Amino acid sequence: MKKLALHWQILAGIIFAVFIGGLFPQSAKYLSWMGTIFVNGLSMIVVPLVFSSLFCGITNNSKGLGRLGIKTIVYYMSTSLLAILTGLLLVNLIRPGQGLGWMLTKTMEQPNLSPKPLSDTLTDIVPFNIFQALTDNKAMLSIIFVAILAGVFTNTLESNHRNVLINFVQAFFELMMKITLFIMRFAPLGVFGLIVMVVAEHHNFGELLLSLGKYALTVVFGLTTHMFITLPLILLLVGRVNPVKHYKAMLPVLITAFSTSSSSATLPVTMETVEKKAGVSNRISSFMLPLGATINMDGTALYELVVAGFVAQLYGIHLTFGQQFIMVFTALLASIGTAAIPMASLVTMTIIFSAINLPFAAVALVLPLDRPLDMLRTTVNVFSDTCGSVTVASSEGEDIAVKL
Repeated sequence: MKKLALHWQILAGIIFAVFIGGLFPQSAKYLSWMGTIFVNGLSMIVVPLVFSSLFCGITNNSKGLGRLGIKTIVYYMSTSLLAILTGLLLVNLIRPGQGLGWMLTKTMEQPNLSPKPLSDTLTDIVPFNIFQALTDNKAMLSIIFVAILAGVFTNTLESNHRNVLINFVQAFFELMMKITLFIMRFAPLGVFGLIVMVVAEHHNFGELLLSLGKYALTVVFGLTTHMFITLPLILLLVGRVNPVKHYKAMLPVLITAFSTSSSSATLPVTMETVEKKAGVSNRISSFMLPLGATINMDGTALYELVVAGFVAQLYGIHLTFGQQFIMVFTALLASIGTAAIPMASLVTMTIIFSAINLPFAAVALVLPLDRPLDMLRTTVNVFSDTCGSVTVASSEGEDIAVKL
């Protein structure tokens, strides 16, 4: 018998948790330990995975950053930032989690979110003690800063020292990936343990479902806005590219990305389509598209920002400007460090949650909708990569097929 895919196992766990939590609420306290262990496992690997992933990404991609490299990085950082700001605007306007804070008071520990001045947040980015920061999940901005600093200056070392350091961290990253995949195998049980307690404690589950519907619509509206307004405007105004022609040319890519939910799995189709149908040279596509599949996660960044805002609203927490700035900054860096693993957004969401001290266990509430939203955000991720390649190709003077 063929083994069910991970997302189907998770869906089965969610359905079973709703059934058990609803009919036998007293038994939930004896089952919630599975969710606690799963959350602890994810928290355990966040710091080493993020540090090694960012370090390897910087050391592997910062060599030979000439004009093409600078244009690529500027495009990817700009579109990710625009996507994050779109998500932040919508979650503040729609407020999908507002009014449900009372529902979580029994289920989960209330976070202590005392506002910090923005100046304190900025100074905390530079750690007083590197090793102390690396042992603290809440010092995520410091960890990201150290990883970037280490990656940049590793490339300035002599080749023998540089290669030893890069090979060591690369091997450590591969080790953390295997451990992460092992932990993810228990995601169905972990999600079951998290959901069953939430269902058992909620006396009005219908209100929560309504709120989740508003949350899903917020994500879909944000992704749609980015894909059909923001990116076409960049194509039109910056790249002098015809958006309609580009959409038609990229249709096979969009279908593949939607069905696979993987930027890496879509990459061969993306490269072939961008070169043959859009007319982009192999010099640009072979550099931008593999890099984009690794670090350009517009849809993922927007999604994670909305999740963080939604969870904060569920707890009735008003995020200050400084805390929202931290969310934007962290989401931008977290999208770059997203590893190519199943449910990678689960890992990177812990980075954002840790940065503003939100309880990660609350993510269980949005997991039932993760798979369909993952298909949509992957489509946006990949489409942004293709927009970047034609925009940069146009700026380089190439005679592409989708020009105005």
